[in-house]
Amino acid sequence: MTPETPMTRKVRTRIAPSPTGFLHLGTARTALFSWAFARHFGGDFILRIEDTDVARSTQEAVDQIIAAMRWLDLGYDEGPFYQMQRLERYRAVIDQMLVDGTAYHCYCQPDELEAMREAQRARGDKPRYDGRWRPEPGKELPVPPPGVAPVVRFRNPLDGDVSWDDLVKGRITISNRELDDLIIARPDGTPTYNFCVVVDDWDMQISHVLRGDDHVNNTPRQINILRALGAELPVYGHVPMILGPDGDKLSKRHGAVSVMQYEEAGYLPEAMINYLSRLGWSHGDDELFDRAQLVQWFDGAHLAKSPAQWDAAKLNWVNAQYIKAMADDVLAPMVAPQMQRLGVQVTDGRLVAICGLFKDRCDTTVALAQWACGFYAPVKADPAERERLVTEAVRPAVALLADKLADCDWTRAAIASAIKEVLAATGLKMPQLAMAARVLLLGTSQTPSLDAVIELFLREEVIARLRTA
Repeated sequence: MTPETPMTRKVRTRIAPSPTGFLHLGTARTALFSWAFARHFGGDFILRIEDTDVARSTQEAVDQIIAAMRWLDLGYDEGPFYQMQRLERYRAVIDQMLVDGTAYHCYCQPDELEAMREAQRARGDKPRYDGRWRPEPGKELPVPPPGVAPVVRFRNPLDGDVSWDDLVKGRITISNRELDDLIIARPDGTPTYNFCVVVDDWDMQISHVLRGDDHVNNTPRQINILRALGAELPVYGHVPMILGPDGDKLSKRHGAVSVMQYEEAGYLPEAMINYLSRLGWSHGDDELFDRAQLVQWFDGAHLAKSPAQWDAAKLNWVNAQYIKAMADDVLAPMVAPQMQRLGVQVTDGRLVAICGLFKDRCDTTVALAQWACGFYAPVKADPAERERLVTEAVRPAVALLADKLADCDWTRAAIASAIKEVLAATGLKMPQLAMAARVLLLGTSQTPSLDAVIELFLREEVIARLRTA
């Protein structure tokens, strides 16, 4: 598909996470691509929770998935739909397939299937179900064993190929001889993943399926089931996986944690959207762009065929750019909760100005909160750093500065004038006084201009900290 290709049906995309774990980065990127594609073409974006793995699905994971979608502001038009609430629909479709002959009961037991596979391996064949319970004209089937609940298998075509034009990978063709008869319902009647996905996409009129390329092997099976149902096929696009810096599949050791942990770590949702969108997609050389531009540009073209690589340093750089560009009064309400996590409460209106002074030094709101905490709570300098900078030669100047600040106007200009008077009276150089004062005030010798820092403190707090010299 090219940007000029006309759509013959309304665009409807979906994201369908399993609540067996939290929303991770790969699924978040898939959600982003699906959302942006739908928004670009004026279509619908649907959230579906694939919770048929009852043993591993949790409500906590569902809540985290929805919270992550909300934090990223990937608004869905329909849903969330839950597969476990659609069991009657799946069973009705399976019953009709049994009537139509596109599905059949299989009574093979696990030990029988394993023996079948072992024999195939011994012959050098690919392990697969051999179709022993598959009805064929003139074939005599075994007698169903008593007391055994059967599975239901899809009657996959024996000949021909399955082909589709993938949005990302181009033309893909797989022989039906590579596919065996897929189980679509377990002995207890619970439908399986590949079957539920097909019925959901059919019922919800999904036009485009964007997903990870680990699903490529599922696609021919799903296409064959859709064809057996007489359903219109969606357009598929399989996006390569995200790799860690070492080239291995992204994992927890690379930072592949819950999306919501990035919120806790101080990343802005708009920065995450910007960075994730560049993992496997591009618009020329554009690195920084807003959500509206992404929607304008994301037409399904320019999706990468090779895996993207996670780069934590690049994410930090992107996040830093967004922090710098954000209005101080918008940034401050994001920093305050981070300060609360650090055990510090914001008690007045200084935080907006503090954010304005320190944001150029920070790549996360956590880093900014750590700076801001020093204005509201005691700080502890490294003892060696304090001893190195707050020397006997400097202490008189620090004491004099405290005296002058006790009764000067509390403006940056007046504070700067007081500092100059101290330097003139003591003969010290600015770095000697400034670094000692910074260590006493904020616990570090590297801060923005000393007069700008002091102005944001409460007068009595400045004097108290300086007098500890």
